[in-house]
Amino acid sequence: MNIALWIVQAVLAAMFGIAGVTKSTQPKEKLEPKLPWAEDFSAGTVRLIGIAELAGALGLILPAATGIAPILTPLAATGLAVVMVLAALTHLRRKEPAAIAFNAVLFVLAAFVAWGRFGPYPL
Repeated sequence: MNIALWIVQAVLAAMFGIAGVTKSTQPKEKLEPKLPWAEDFSAGTVRLIGIAELAGALGLILPAATGIAPILTPLAATGLAVVMVLAALTHLRRKEPAAIAFNAVLFVLAAFVAWGRFGPYPL
């Protein structure tokens, strides 16, 4: 089970890391064609979402891999799960069911890591 948690952590870290770098470094105008929801938020909010995703991605891997403050790994997973709930609410408001399904999958994966690292498989 520990191997499964590490695999899910790595996949989530890669996905959120790429998304976070993209949202935090690209101008909002360049993101809007790919991410239509960005038009509903200010450039600062989109950048903050990207920074939160990038921090979560780093938090999934670095504390666990280094052994420094490993409690941050399940906290990062929990934070990313919350981000996915908020993202799903945004997509619900915009009537984007495919995006909601994608958010739900990422939520389940993040919740799995949080459950595993808080509970039966701590670092």
